[in-house]
Amino acid sequence: MATGKPQIQQLARQLFKLSFVDGRLSNEQVTGVLAYIEKAHALNAVAILKAYQRLVAAEVAKGSAIVEHAGPVSDATLSAIGAGLSKRYGRPVTTTAKANPALFAGLRVRIGDDLFESSVSGQLAALSENV
Repeated sequence: MATGKPQIQQLARQLFKLSFVDGRLSNEQVTGVLAYIEKAHALNAVAILKAYQRLVAAEVAKGSAIVEHAGPVSDATLSAIGAGLSKRYGRPVTTTAKANPALFAGLRVRIGDDLFESSVSGQLAALSENV
């Protein structure tokens, strides 16, 4: 099995690719990958698992949006945001509300590495950068 860091990363990516069914991360496939790593008794099993876990965590984060808000946000608004993001990304996206009084007003939505900003504090920060 893999011995050096590049080989560990390459193996983790290969195992990650095997974790999908019909373009979606599959619990059964992930379980199979973990069983394979356990049975292989690799010298670097922990390093392989860590690299694989980072890839899986990044993929899971792509389906979960954190909606930061200053004031109250309705369930209907969260559902609409989730539906819009699901359409945009072509996969189901769940939303989680998180209060953030520093925003003053508006919303900030984080999904994976993407950030959608429509808050007063974000607009003020953008103005101060342009001055």
